[in-house]
Amino acid sequence: MDKLWLVSVNMGYGHQRSAYPLKTLAYKNDVINANDYLGIPESDKKIWRQSQAFYEAISRFKMAPLVGDFAFSMYDKLQRIANLYPKHDMSRPNIAVREMYMLLKRGWGKDLINKLSRKKMPILTTFYAPAFMAEFYDYPEEIYTVICDTDISRAWVPLNPITSRIKYFAPNERVYERLKLYGVRKKNIYLSGFPLPPDNLTAEEGVKAWKLDILAHDLRHRLANLDPNRKYFERYKVLVEKKLGSIPETGNHPLTILFSVGGAGAQKELGVRAMASLAQKIRNGEVKIILSAGVKGNLKDYFDEKVKSMDLGSNGGVEVLYEKDLDAYFDKFNATLRKTDILWTKPSELSFYAGLGLPILIAPPIGSHEDFNQRWLVKSGFGLNQENPDYMDQWLFDWLNEGYLAEAAMEGFVEGEKLGVLNIKRVVFADKENQD
Repeated sequence: MDKLWLVSVNMGYGHQRSAYPLKTLAYKNDVINANDYLGIPESDKKIWRQSQAFYEAISRFKMAPLVGDFAFSMYDKLQRIANLYPKHDMSRPNIAVREMYMLLKRGWGKDLINKLSRKKMPILTTFYAPAFMAEFYDYPEEIYTVICDTDISRAWVPLNPITSRIKYFAPNERVYERLKLYGVRKKNIYLSGFPLPPDNLTAEEGVKAWKLDILAHDLRHRLANLDPNRKYFERYKVLVEKKLGSIPETGNHPLTILFSVGGAGAQKELGVRAMASLAQKIRNGEVKIILSAGVKGNLKDYFDEKVKSMDLGSNGGVEVLYEKDLDAYFDKFNATLRKTDILWTKPSELSFYAGLGLPILIAPPIGSHEDFNQRWLVKSGFGLNQENPDYMDQWLFDWLNEGYLAEAAMEGFVEGEKLGVLNIKRVVFADKENQD
C-alpha cells in the first residue's frame, strides 16, 4: 500500500492537529515528531525545547495587564506577516529563515533525515522546519508541507525558493498567492484545503468523492439549535433544503458551546467568565458548555475547580474535555464536535473547522498569523468576534434569535473546503506513481 512519512512537531496543538487526519496515509499510521522522536540527539532536542518554552511563556504572558501586549508584540515582529498589497516580490528570506539555516549548517535535523532515508517514502510535514531539513540533507524522495493557517509569514519558505523542490498544500487561495510572491514555483503549490477529520465528514470514504453524510446529519440538528426563531431558515429555506434536506424542529442535543484553549493554556479565564455569565441557563438546561483542557492536567484541574466552586457540574451542563494521550484527545474532541453547535476558540488552525458547518466564536488572536485567521473568518462569514464574556447570557442569545450563528454555520458548510485529506492523498500518490 502507498504510505508516507508523516512528520510534525508537538509544540502546541496546531501542527499535530493538522497531521492527525492524515495518519491513515502514514507508515504504520504513525506521526513522527521532529522535536521529540526516539533517539533524537540531545543537541537537537535542546534547540526545539528552548523554542517551545519561550513561545509558551510569551503566549501566557500576553494576558498580563499592560506589559503583556508590549512584550508579545516585540516577539511577534519576528514572525510578522507582511501586507499582501501592493503585490510585489517577497522572496527575500527573513531573519527567522536565515537563523534556521545556520542551525542546519551545524547539523540540526541531520539525524532525523538520516533515519527516514533508510526507508524511501515521500515525506509530508505539517511544519516548515522538517521540510527544510529534508531538502538541506538531500532526502531522496518527494517533500511536501501542509500549511495550517490562512496566511503565512516568509518563515514557511526556504532560503532559495526558486530552486527548492519542497511542495506545498495550501489551505486557501490567500496562501496559494502568498507562496507565489515568496518565490515558490507554481508547479510546487497545490490548493488542497485544510485536512479536516474524515470521521466528521462521512461514514464511508470513496476513492474519488465523499458523500458527507455524517456532516449533513450533524448540521441539520445544529441548525435547529442555532436558529430557534427560524429567521435564517425562512430567508434561505430553498438553499438549506437543497443542501441538507429538511431541518428538524429541535436538535438531538442541548445548545452546546465548545470552548477550546490553545496548547499554551492562554485565555483559560475566558471560559470561566462565560460559565459564570451563563450559570442560570446551564442550571435550567438551556445551554451546555464543554471546556477543552486538551492533554494539560493542570488546566483540567483549573476548570474542575471552577466548575465545582460554581456548583455547575451536577446536571451535566458543564463538561471538561481532557485526555492524557494526544491521539485519544483528538478522537474525543472530534467526536464531541458532532454534538457541538458553537466552536469558541482563538483563531488558530481550528478556524478551518468552519468547513464542518461550525460557526466560530472568535476569541482574541495571539500572534500575527492569528490576526490573519481572524480576518479571514470574518470576511468569509464563517465566524463572529466574541463580545464581553461577562455578558454572554445576553449577546449570545440575541445572536441566536436573529439567526446570525446559523448563517455562519451554513456559510462555512457551503463555502469552506472540506476534502483536504482526499486532495492531499491524490497528489502525493499520483506524484509517486508518475515517478515510478
